[in-house]
Amino acid sequence: MKYKAKSIHQTNYVGHNKGRSAALVFDPSRAPSVTNRNMASADSQPRFGQSVKGLLSDKVGSCGGDVIALTRQVLKGSRSQELLGQAARNMVIQEDAILHSEDSLRKMSIITTHLQYQQEAIQKNVEHSKNLQDQLRHLLK
Repeated sequence: MKYKAKSIHQTNYVGHNKGRSAALVFDPSRAPSVTNRNMASADSQPRFGQSVKGLLSDKVGSCGGDVIALTRQVLKGSRSQELLGQAARNMVIQEDAILHSEDSLRKMSIITTHLQYQQEAIQKNVEHSKNLQDQLRHLLK
């Protein structure tokens, strides 16, 4: 179904300067009543204006909702990126801590080995000192 646009001069619109102003507003009280679906195109024009306005309003609302949904999704994506970045930084920190721990364990292993050598040397010296004490006792008798 095709609709023709209303001219500024029709009486269904109210505006300044005898209906010829740029600021026209549809006045439904001035529109002819529609009783038959097969009425002339001029009778369906006010309904068309109202439906277009309603459709336009619905589309604007829908687009507004879409913009809000898109904004939320972008924010979620931004938040996800933020969380992934934080997780990556945390992993680097953990990796550094693990490497530091491995280095510390390696150093402790070396120290343990040195302490074992020192313990063996001390035990040998203690045994040697016992032998010397025995020899001294034997000489002093």
